[in-house]
Amino acid sequence: MSKDLLLEIGTEEIPAHYMPGILKQVKESAAAAFEENRLACEDIRTLGTPRRVTLIVKGLAEKQADVSAKNKGPSVKIAYDADGRPTQAAVGFARSQKIDVADLVVEDGYIYADVTTIGEATAGLLPELLKKLILSLSFPKSMIWGDEDVRFVRPLRWLVALYGTEVIPFEIAHVRSGRISRGHRFLGAGDFEISAPHVYEQAAKEHFLIVDPEERKDMILQGLAAIAAEEGGTVIMDEDLLEEVVYLVEYPTPLCGSFDKRYLDLPEAAVITPMKDHQRYFPMRDGAGNLMNRFLTVRNGDAENLTTVRHGNERVLRARLDDAAFFFAEDRKRTLSDRIEGLKKIVFQDGLGTLFDKAQRLAAITVFLKNKVDVPVADEELERLSLLAKTDLLTQMVQEFTELQGIMGREYAALDGEGPAIAEALYEQYLPRFAGDDLPHTTMGMLLSVADKFDTITGMFSLDMVPTGSQDPFALRRQTIGILHILMNADWNINCDEVFAFILELLGTPAEKREEVMTNLHDYFTLRLKNIFQDKGFDYRIIDCVLHGAFLNAAEALKRAAALRDADFLSRGDLLQAYTRVGNMVKDAVETEVDPSLFETEEEKRLYTVVTELESPLQAAYATYDYGTAVTVLDKGVEAVNAFLDNVLVMHDNEAVRNNRIRLLTKTFGLISPLGDIKRLS
Repeated sequence: MSKDLLLEIGTEEIPAHYMPGILKQVKESAAAAFEENRLACEDIRTLGTPRRVTLIVKGLAEKQADVSAKNKGPSVKIAYDADGRPTQAAVGFARSQKIDVADLVVEDGYIYADVTTIGEATAGLLPELLKKLILSLSFPKSMIWGDEDVRFVRPLRWLVALYGTEVIPFEIAHVRSGRISRGHRFLGAGDFEISAPHVYEQAAKEHFLIVDPEERKDMILQGLAAIAAEEGGTVIMDEDLLEEVVYLVEYPTPLCGSFDKRYLDLPEAAVITPMKDHQRYFPMRDGAGNLMNRFLTVRNGDAENLTTVRHGNERVLRARLDDAAFFFAEDRKRTLSDRIEGLKKIVFQDGLGTLFDKAQRLAAITVFLKNKVDVPVADEELERLSLLAKTDLLTQMVQEFTELQGIMGREYAALDGEGPAIAEALYEQYLPRFAGDDLPHTTMGMLLSVADKFDTITGMFSLDMVPTGSQDPFALRRQTIGILHILMNADWNINCDEVFAFILELLGTPAEKREEVMTNLHDYFTLRLKNIFQDKGFDYRIIDCVLHGAFLNAAEALKRAAALRDADFLSRGDLLQAYTRVGNMVKDAVETEVDPSLFETEEEKRLYTVVTELESPLQAAYATYDYGTAVTVLDKGVEAVNAFLDNVLVMHDNEAVRNNRIRLLTKTFGLISPLGDIKRLS
């Protein structure tokens, strides 16, 4: 037999962006708790609104599953004396298993206890289980309220806990569980009673609560689409904004408002940003793709008095757009170039100088990177771009709407006549802004974006401001991943360690500290790249092979990893074993100049001949990442390698012969060493 379970945690309003994570955490924690306690169930759902987190479990068993186990005890020699009587060891073991000593069984020279644990009733387990579940939840930030010592995302106000029709009794922070929930803060008639879990959602609806987030989302989408169609436009949908709105309301009602057309003369971003990021409004476009002087929003309530609500939203937006219009007009009184001098007054970071100092470093770094990848961009253009890169941070528009950094830089640069390449690069320097965001696509944009991120990360590491597992206030982890993705996407073969060294030189980092900073940066970037490769599905052995080296080149490592995978290198055990044996012999040896006159065996002569023949085709294969051909070529040397290692004494008494054989093996290992650390493929 089974019953349904309902747990509703009632709180003050929870931040919308916390809710998806909380619901996921509750579901996973409940599933783990039921498994740990041997409680079977049919289905687990989590629902939620700004003021409640709900767990609904369908078909939760009424008792734990019984468990039978055969537990091993001491050996027969220890458990029984010479006369076959149980010793204290046997008696003690039987007592620990809660069975009579006569019920012990003997198998394979040991005694065993067949023990069956009878499952307890679910109703008796749930009070402690649910309390523990609630108190184990973690949040980005927690609160303490009143005289309580309990921490939770927001103050607890009520608890509903039902197993079937019965209340599960427990108490947290002086709030006792029951069957009384609370309706919509404004539309509901106050508290209401829930008789059983299966009536919960319908009872909530009767009190203006749509507790299922997916149902609220559908209501919002359908409502927005219907109004947009009536207005002759389409919604500019933003999935993050949609999710936020879903968790801001308990009973959604979409509505449409308007604003003066004169605001459409502003750059589009200056209109959309106040709508979306500040007011949680959805903009609209007309059939021609132009921004409309209309907006859509979602009310937390019904359709009553919508006109009043609309006017209120229009009044608030009008004030924000008035600000934007004023800031834009003031900003246009000066060009971005006029603001370069002002960069000298803004500290970028203590120890790293001003924004002007950063701009000068960017000029040097972008030129350095350009020369490394040999792209057709003039040094003068990069220097101009670097000086303008941070000037939009001094505009009133960006200072008020920080989300517009880069975006307004592009707008103002275009209006200043700086040219489309520079204008676009000023925007692209901040890409990617988050996981899955667009990467820069112009050459100057990629150079500036990579240079900016390299400068920030290297500078912070030079100041020992290294991110920890939980703290990354300067988003260095995101910027590192951004660099690696840009380098791989652009197929730019850049040794990141050379860039670190160049920037540390620009920063004037003391020589005695540079090695430590370089090591920390190399390890940090390597770990991020390893995670990227894991996400791409590469085998861990291939990842370790291509990343275990003296320098870090993301684009080149990606090509090698893909080539190793596509050539199915991991399946070539005989080839890998032969060359790994060679690698173990030579270790760190580097000399490859061999003297054939010192050969004493046919195996030496044969290996030298084979290696010499294979060098040229292998170099051609590696140059084009044709690892399929490389496998075929390397395979031709396996027999000669094994014959040498099996029959030739490398550590000869004659020093000249010994060194010559080590050089021959070093030359042999050079055939496969461009792949990476092949020992990690074995």
